[in-house]
Amino acid sequence: MDISVYRPGELSQADRAAWTAMQSKAHLHGSPELANPFLSPEFTLAVGRHRRGVRIAVVRENGEPAAFFPHQRSAAGVGRAIGLGISDAQGLVHRPGFSWDARALLRACGLSVWEFDHLVEGQGPFQAEATGSFASPVMDVDQGYDTYLSDLRARSPKFTKTTLAKERKLGRDAGEVRYVHDERDPAALRTLMAWKSAQYRRTGRSDRFAHEWITQLVRHLFHTRSEPFAGILSVLYAGETPIAAHFGLRTERVLACWFPAYDPAFSKYSPGLILHLRMAEAAAADGIAYLDLGRGQKEYKDSLKTRELTVSEGWVTRRHPVALGHRARRAPVRALRNTVVARPELFERADKALKRIGKIRSGR
Repeated sequence: MDISVYRPGELSQADRAAWTAMQSKAHLHGSPELANPFLSPEFTLAVGRHRRGVRIAVVRENGEPAAFFPHQRSAAGVGRAIGLGISDAQGLVHRPGFSWDARALLRACGLSVWEFDHLVEGQGPFQAEATGSFASPVMDVDQGYDTYLSDLRARSPKFTKTTLAKERKLGRDAGEVRYVHDERDPAALRTLMAWKSAQYRRTGRSDRFAHEWITQLVRHLFHTRSEPFAGILSVLYAGETPIAAHFGLRTERVLACWFPAYDPAFSKYSPGLILHLRMAEAAAADGIAYLDLGRGQKEYKDSLKTRELTVSEGWVTRRHPVALGHRARRAPVRALRNTVVARPELFERADKALKRIGKIRSGR
C-alpha cells in the first residue's frame, strides 16, 4: 500500500476520475453512503479554493487508486474533516473490500489527530474512535414520487393532507405556485442567503453567511457543473414572488440538503414543507435515490423522513502532545452541546434563550 498526499491543484485528472467512479459505483457494492456529494472531489476542491490546508491522500495498491482521504490540516498537524462544521458527510472514499489502519494513514498524512462530526457509516477504522452517533434522516424516492407520497399519506395522513391543502391555499391567495428545481439566476441565490442569515440571527444561531469563505464557497458550488456533481438551487414561487428556496449538492444518486429557507411573511402556508415535497418529486424524476436531510433534530425532518442513516463524531489520534491538547480543548464543548441536544427539556430552554438573544440583536 502506497500513500501520496497532494494539494488540491496537484490531483491528476486520472485520480479525480477514479474517485468519481468509486462514488458512482458505491451503491452497487453496498456502500451508498460513499455517493454523498460532500464526499465528492468537487466539494473538496471547492473548499480548497477558499480554505488553507486542504490535502488529499491517495492510497494506491499495485499502482491503482484504492482510496481517497480528503482532509484539512494545520501547520501543527491538527487534521479536520473537509469543511468541518458545514459538511454533512465525511470519511474515506474507497473501493469495495478496502481496509486500512487509521493511525498509519494519519502518520502518512503528517497528522497527529483527525476530527470529524459527520462520519458516514462503513468507516470501521475511524468509527472505532467515535465518541457519539446521531441520526441523519433521509427521504427515499427511488421507487418514484407517487410511492413516496402514498407512503407519507399512510404514515402521516393529517400532515400530508394539511400540507397539500396549504399549497392550494397559497395558490389562491398569492398567485400560481411554481417550482423551479434548478434555478440558475444568481439573484435567487442571494435572496436565499439573505433569508438564511436572517433566520440564523432571528433564532440566535451563528450566521454562517457572515463568514465570507462560506458565502464564496456556496457561490462557487452554485456555478459548479460536472458529471455527475452539481450545485442545485431550488426555488418555490407564488406568481413571480420567490417564497422559499434551498441550495444543496447532488451526485448521480443523492441530493444532499444543505441550506433551506423561506420568506417569513408566508410562514402560515408552510412553504418549506411544500418546497421539500416539490424537491422530492423533481429529484425522483431525475433519478435520485434519496434526499439526505442531514443530522439534526427538526420537526419537519421527522415528518418527511422515510428512514435514518447514522453519522458519527469523534477523533482519531496518534500518541502525540498536539493530539492530546486538541482533544482536551474540544471534548468538553462537544459533550455539553450533545447533552443539551439529547435532553428535550434542556434543548427547549436553550432554544428559547437563543431566540430571545436573536430578538435583542435584531432590535425587536
